Amino acid sequence: MFRLMNEHTTKHHSWAEPYKIKMVELLRMTTREERLAAIREAGYNTFLTRSRDVYIDLLTDSGTSAMSDRQWAGMMMGDEAYSGSENFYHLESVVQEYYGYKYLVPTHQGRGAEHLMSQILIQEGDHVPGNMYFTTTRLHQELAGGKFVDVIVDEAHDPASEFPFKGNVDLAKLDALVQDVGADRVPYISLEGNVNMAGGQPFSMANLRELRAYCDKHDIPIMLDATRTIENAWFIREREEGYASKSVREILREICDMTDGCTMSAKKDLLVNIGGFFCCNDDEVFRKAQNLVVVYEGLHTYGGLAGRDMEAMAQGILEATTEEHMAARVGQVRYLGRKLEAAGIPIVKPIGSHAIFIDARQFLPHIDQDDYPAQALAAELFIEAGIRTMERGNVSAGRSPVTGENRHPKLELVRLTIPRRVYTQAHMDVVVEAVTDVYARRDEIRGLKMVYEPEYLRFFQARFEPL
Repeated sequence: MFRLMNEHTTKHHSWAEPYKIKMVELLRMTTREERLAAIREAGYNTFLTRSRDVYIDLLTDSGTSAMSDRQWAGMMMGDEAYSGSENFYHLESVVQEYYGYKYLVPTHQGRGAEHLMSQILIQEGDHVPGNMYFTTTRLHQELAGGKFVDVIVDEAHDPASEFPFKGNVDLAKLDALVQDVGADRVPYISLEGNVNMAGGQPFSMANLRELRAYCDKHDIPIMLDATRTIENAWFIREREEGYASKSVREILREICDMTDGCTMSAKKDLLVNIGGFFCCNDDEVFRKAQNLVVVYEGLHTYGGLAGRDMEAMAQGILEATTEEHMAARVGQVRYLGRKLEAAGIPIVKPIGSHAIFIDARQFLPHIDQDDYPAQALAAELFIEAGIRTMERGNVSAGRSPVTGENRHPKLELVRLTIPRRVYTQAHMDVVVEAVTDVYARRDEIRGLKMVYEPEYLRFFQARFEPL
C-alpha cells in the first residue's frame, strides 16, 4: 500500500482516494452461462459486448472516468452559442496556461485532432518516426500518405525489462531514418506521453532534451500526443533526478515547452466523457487547422463539442494536474499490478500509469500468435467474471499495407485499463481473483480464428470463433 506524508507532521498515513462518493451506478450481476452466450453473440470480441453484461469494465480509460461535482457544475454553465462560446475562450486560456501552446483548435476527441494534424503536415511518401505506434495515430498517418517508423528504445519491446523510461526515443534509430530518407521527408516526430502500446511507459526529460536538440539541428518539429502526458509528468517526478521537488504542473509545462504542438484525447487525462483538441505554435499550421476543422468537426470555436463539454474539460485540467489526484490514480494501478505479480501473473514491467498489461505470450505460450492469444485471453476473462478488457497485440497491430500479412508485434498483451475515480480497491481484488482463476486453467484455453475483418482498425469490430 502506498503512503503519503502528512504535511503538518512527520507521521505517515495510509494512501486513500482524494475524494468521496456522492452518487453510484448500480451494476448487474450475471451468470457464467449468460456471459458465455454474450461473448458468443459478440464474436469473442469484447468491443462488441454490451455494457449491461459487464461487471467490471476495464476495456478502456477513454471517456469512462467519473467527473467531479465541479465538472458537473461547469456543465450547467455551457454557452451553446454556435460561434464564439465563452466556454471555448475559457478552455483556450487554461490550455495556454497549463500546456503553453499558442493556438488551440477543439475537436470531438483525439482522433479528430490526429486527422487534422496528419492532413496538414504529411505529404505522400513521408516517413513519420514515433516512439511506438498507436492504432488511430498510425492509421491517420497512413491515410495521409505517410509511413510510420518505430524509433522507440529496444527495452520497450521487452515486457520483462524494468527500464524506467521505456517511452524514450532511440536517437540512433531516428538518425538512421533521417540519413536514409532525408530530413525533408520527415514532417515531424510523433512523441507519445506514457506510451500506451508499450504498457503505459513514460519518456524522460533528459531524452526529450536530446530529441529537441536533434530536431532543432535537422529542422524537424516534435508533435506531442498529450493524451496521458500528465501521467508522464508524474513518472518524471518520481523517477528522474532533479524533479522530485517540482510539481506535476511545472513538469507538464516543461515537456510542452520543448515540443511544437500536440494532439489531445481529453477523454483520458482530463477526466471528461468526450472531447479533444489540436494545439500548435505555428501561425500557418493553425490557420490550416482552423479551416479544416470546419469541414470535419464544426466551427473552430467548438470543433464538434457542446460548450458544456469544453467547460468540463477546462475544469478537468485543473483537477488532473494535482499531486493528490495523480497519487491516487497511479496508486490504484500499482495496487492491481502488485497483486497480480504476487499471484505469479506475467505482466509488463515496470507498472505503468493507466493499465496493467498481461503478457499473453507468457500466459498462453501454447497458442500461436496468428491464433490471437491476447484476444482469446480477453474473452476468457469476460467469461470468468464479467471483466471486460482489451486485446493489444496481433489483432490491434493489423496488417501490413504492403504484404497484407499480420504485423506480428513483439508485444502480445491484454490491457486491464482502470477508469479514473470509478472503481474501489475491492473491485481490483475481484479482478485479481478472476485473472488467477483463469491462469490456473490456462492450458485449457484455445486460440481463435478471425471470421470477419473490417478494412480499418479491425480490433474494434472483428469477429472470431474458437479453434
